[in-house]
Amino acid sequence: MANSDFLNDYKLEGSELKIFTYPAPILKKKAVAVEKFDDELRALCKDMLYTMYKAPGIGLAAPQVGHSIRLFVMDIDYEREEIIKADETKEYAYSEFNPLILINPKIENKVGELLYEEGCLSVPGIYEEVKRAESIKVTYQDLDGQTHELQADGLLSICIQHENDHLDGYVFLERLSSLKRNFLTKKYLKRQQKNL
Repeated sequence: MANSDFLNDYKLEGSELKIFTYPAPILKKKAVAVEKFDDELRALCKDMLYTMYKAPGIGLAAPQVGHSIRLFVMDIDYEREEIIKADETKEYAYSEFNPLILINPKIENKVGELLYEEGCLSVPGIYEEVKRAESIKVTYQDLDGQTHELQADGLLSICIQHENDHLDGYVFLERLSSLKRNFLTKKYLKRQQKNL
């Protein structure tokens, strides 16, 4: 499932990118296909993984960091342990990395239904149950432009569907009933105003 050599022996390194939060306009745009598989794309993926782990999150789509292209990174397996040092400052130890990079993904064969409590790095502090397909098949390209197929269920399926929504200009709030969506959106925007 690894996309390239740097995923086979992933190290937590890169630059932390700014994560755009709802209702930033870039989160509403439909992302365009990736056509160039080059060093610039590799660097972006490395920085996206670094940003995702540091946030911390289990998935991050390119539009969330200001790039309207069809790409997301994810890792549902890694461990993050908080360590309190002698001077009472915190640091984190990371292990069990299993990063995935999906470029130009296409979801097909949606089967079953699952309710799962989701959160989003672009909608901080809001968590709500979202209905998703329990099992999916996704075809995608790797960093070399090679095409792969992945059968996903459970959390992997949910995460792929959540991140793929970002590529189509949706945040998870838009998967909720209009009543719940309006309530949570108002609550979220009010909290954002307070933090300004």
